[in-house]
Amino acid sequence: MKIAVDAMGGDYAPSAVVEGAVQALRHYKDIEELFLVGDEGAVRAECKRHGAIDPRITFVHTTQIVEMSDAAVDGVRKKKDSSVSRAVDLVKNGSAQAIVSAGHTGAAVAATTIKLRMLEGIERPGIATVMPTEHNLFVLIDAGANIDAKPIHLLQYGIMGSLYSRHVLGYENPRVGLMSIGEEDMKGNDLTKETFKLLERSNLNFVGNVEGNDVFKGKVEVIVCDGFVGNVMLKTAESLADALFRWLKTELTSTPLRKAGGMLLQNAFRTIRRKTDASEYGGAPLLGINGVCIIGHGSSSPKAVCNAIRVARESIANQLTHHIVQEVRINSHLTQAA
Repeated sequence: MKIAVDAMGGDYAPSAVVEGAVQALRHYKDIEELFLVGDEGAVRAECKRHGAIDPRITFVHTTQIVEMSDAAVDGVRKKKDSSVSRAVDLVKNGSAQAIVSAGHTGAAVAATTIKLRMLEGIERPGIATVMPTEHNLFVLIDAGANIDAKPIHLLQYGIMGSLYSRHVLGYENPRVGLMSIGEEDMKGNDLTKETFKLLERSNLNFVGNVEGNDVFKGKVEVIVCDGFVGNVMLKTAESLADALFRWLKTELTSTPLRKAGGMLLQNAFRTIRRKTDASEYGGAPLLGINGVCIIGHGSSSPKAVCNAIRVARESIANQLTHHIVQEVRINSHLTQAA
């Protein structure tokens, strides 16, 4: 497997990105080549700091970085020598099979969409984020790639999310739910009502609408929504998890008795912390493009980068793009109707 890493993408790049990449090389021996794309001097210095002398590392020097203040498309068209743009070029020319970036999400979406194009039959890409419940994992799609979605896009998100759940997460017949404000099919706005009809007629295991209070109950393995709603859901869930642990820490250290009780519950708290830790899941695949792109959180730690590379490996190994094209063809009659 050959993977291109945007070494300058993220709040803590290149330090955290390079450290995570080095960890991935040590964990995953099936990685044949890892392209570290960015300022070669800075990237080499980080590799040296971590004692990374690995022949599988290839340095690709770039002179530009897409800043968070840059417009997504401008970041691609006006900064052609940016780390994210050159990393996508490696996938485009066949040198790499996937790109991993924790940088500007909009730039990664724009670069892959413009340069790699969409898969046959797919109109818009969707970010598929894996999230935990008490007993299972579910895919939230779209988590922010397309905020002005149409029913056809949500239908395709359902198809792609279901395939990711099946082929990567291992759920045999994943249940698909549509995010809305009520369980009844007449609840919601025009977008959800029209999408409900399409999903109902598809060959997916569609179980109907799900509400906000169903999200973490494990009722479904895939939740479909537009990118605006999905991004708000994701960031709200992440911030709530962080807030809860801060509150717990404050309360459990407020008195000697509570401290003693907290010590007894340490292992339970650590288990829950791991389940809600975004770095455990690494990155979110951008589904629908003609290639593999894994988008990491801007504040990705080395652990998160390492796991994002793991997700790229899994997507390559399970031939996800091939399965998506096949499934979209099966449901082409619904696409044409939409």
